[in-house]
Amino acid sequence: MEHVTSRWGTLVLIALLERSYRFGELRREIGRVSEKMLTQTLQTLERDGLVHRDAKPVIPPRVDYSLTDLGREAADQVRSVAQWAERRVTAIQRAREEYDAAKS
Repeated sequence: MEHVTSRWGTLVLIALLERSYRFGELRREIGRVSEKMLTQTLQTLERDGLVHRDAKPVIPPRVDYSLTDLGREAADQVRSVAQWAERRVTAIQRAREEYDAAKS
């Protein structure tokens, strides 16, 4: 669960729902993620069976990342939660303000 719902794990899964990416493309798509963090996230998601790493034996090396069937299933769920949060951001902010006002 923690890998799927981590900040970078969530963004990687949602991005890979659209298509496969090379490392640099994925990093640009996500934005503001360090190379080290993206590498760790991809390795973790690959180990969990959610991401497929396809290294082609060409020069220069080409590596593509895509979702496995399990990864697609997880990404669909994560995207649904993200879309819900986007739709409900105003209500969440209002609840926070009401809570903070009651605590003051």
